Order: sequence, then structure tokens, then C-alpha cells
Amino acid sequence: MKTHPGRRTRVLVATTATAGMVLLAACTSTDDGGGGSTTAGGVELVKAGQLTTCTHLPYPPFQSEIDGKVQGFDVALIDLVADDLGVKQQILDTPFENFKTGAFLNSGECDLAAAGMTITDERKKNVDFSDPYFNATQAVLVAKDSGVGSLADVKSENVELGAQAQTTGEDYVKGEGFDPVSFESSDAVLNGLRTGQVKAVVIDYPVVQGWLKDEANADAFTVAEQIDTGEQYGFTVKKGNKALQEAVNKALADAKADGTYEKLYEQWIGPYDESAASPAVS
Repeated sequence: MKTHPGRRTRVLVATTATAGMVLLAACTSTDDGGGGSTTAGGVELVKAGQLTTCTHLPYPPFQSEIDGKVQGFDVALIDLVADDLGVKQQILDTPFENFKTGAFLNSGECDLAAAGMTITDERKKNVDFSDPYFNATQAVLVAKDSGVGSLADVKSENVELGAQAQTTGEDYVKGEGFDPVSFESSDAVLNGLRTGQVKAVVIDYPVVQGWLKDEANADAFTVAEQIDTGEQYGFTVKKGNKALQEAVNKALADAKADGTYEKLYEQWIGPYDESAASPAVS
């Protein structure tokens, strides 16, 4: 994604697992809270009394600002981790390219990252992933009157294609011989399609599901094709942070066992899909 020179990182603080986050006008460099701490579970945290999460907004339905609060599937799941540790979650909105390198984890700005991020071998070189918590497919989204019925049509008809920068969707279409227009965020991708900057986009299907819940969008746009790229989402922690990695995995396992995961899935994603919701451990 594009960088933002001089951009101040926004800080968002959790209220409850389902209520989301409240935007604070604060800068991370001044909100240290006296340094790190150790929770009762033996997990080292970068700031006392809080679980600090890096994300990149917007990425509905996993995390986005709704009615002044950051809410979503990822937000709710990480709230469960924070609850287990006896702290509150605080979210930093950061550039997506840092998730590949683990920069904010290594610098001690965040404890973990939650951004609808696909588990890849390349990313595993820089960060440790949780167990996968979601199976994701890519979607080719087009206007209903476009005449495009597949990604193959996009290529054969030389249709202008868009994708979100630094994502596996962009990587996939580049691997298929496309030179997509890159957009900074999922919202920018969809807006590019809506305004005619591109005629088709490739983006994670759950994002499309959420977007098409809007009647006006559903009337004008449709999914031409779903592409199963074998992607699984995971949360990330700093390399070697086994205690927090295990805490995240435990919260995910408990949520699936007691029905909380299914409830949150239906709240944020849609009708419960067993195959998408219960990925095997990579």
C-alpha cells in the first residue's frame, strides 16, 4: 500500500467485545503508560494493562469504523484474548505493508496484529502466526451490465482490473499475468469499481459479502467468480512470543467449543459456514 508521510498513528480503545472501539485523539509515542507488564498468564505486554493490536482500516467485516467505533470480526475475537488476559484491547491503525515485516511488533508498538491477514510462508519468516481462524476465497466483482463472467473474461476482453496493494489477491492476479491498478485499501478498491476507474476488481470474498449487503451495491454489482486460492487468515505476534501465541490459540479454541465463534461469525460475516469457519491448523 501507499505510505503516508507524516501520518500520525490513530489509537483506538476497546469498550466491549461486541460494542467495538472508541476513537481517541492520541499519538502512540505519548501513550506509554509506564512501559510493559506481565499478565497473570505470564504474557509480556508492551504497555501495562492493555493488549495493543495493530490493524489497517478499513477492512469490513473484519475491522472498520462504524458509528464512530471500530468494530468487526477480528476485533471481537481479539477482545476474547484480552478478556482472558484480564486487560482491555487497544487498536492502532497502521500501514498494511508493516504486517509483512512485523515492523510494529519488533519495535514494541504492538503485541499482535489482526488485519484479515493470510498465512504465507514468506510472512512466517518475519512473524509467528496463530492457528488459522478463517478460510478465505477471492472474488471477482463486476458491474451487472459489464458482460464479464469470470477472471478469464477479464483477460480476454482486456478489462481494466483493480486490487488492493500488498495483498494476496494482488499477488494472485499478477501471477496470472495481470497488471492490476493498485488501491490503498479495500474501500478504495470498491470505490474504484463504483466510480469506473476499473471495470473489475479482485478482493477477498468476505469483504464483498459485506459490501453487497447494501441494497444499492447489490442492485448494481455482482460476483462474477469465486477463486479458491487456499488462503487462511491468522493473527500474528512477534517471532518467539510463544506465550501470547498460545493465549490467542486458546481463546480461538475456546470460542469454537462454546459457540461464541459461531455467534460472532453470524454477526459479522453472515450465515455460518462450517468449511470457512473451521480451518485445519496449518
